[in-house]
Amino acid sequence: MTVALYPGTFDPPTLGHLDIVERGTRLFDRVVIAVGARIDKKTLLTPEQRVDLLRETVAGLGHCEVLPFEGLIVNFAREQGADVLLRGIRNSTDYEYENQMALTNRRLAPGLETVFLPASPDHTFLSSTLIKEVLAAGGEIEEFVPKVVAKALREAWQR
Repeated sequence: MTVALYPGTFDPPTLGHLDIVERGTRLFDRVVIAVGARIDKKTLLTPEQRVDLLRETVAGLGHCEVLPFEGLIVNFAREQGADVLLRGIRNSTDYEYENQMALTNRRLAPGLETVFLPASPDHTFLSSTLIKEVLAAGGEIEEFVPKVVAKALREAWQR
């Protein structure tokens, strides 16, 4: 059984993230979405909200679960029995960063492979940061995130 761990902050979870998850469930026996809390990144949604939103949006997918994590992703991957780190790549900038992380993770956890999935063409421009900027400017975000996420973002923004 091949277990893939898909780590990220997911603030907010986008349709691009969900596309990677869905495609990952077709490639691997089990996909664990690992929702991280990064101290260097200011988030709009709490870790609990992000976990709950992702659980709701992937509820219909088989062999997929959402878990919170802190610390090194390689340690969490070991705890989950993961063989693979799953990462989405939108462009060459993503690739440079993700490749550096993959090489570091390989040194920290030999045998833990990283698999890059290129973003679907409809999602190559999407980023959580961009969605928050559109929201801050009063724009519509419903075409970039699931409806439940858009609602949660609007509520969080009004606080």
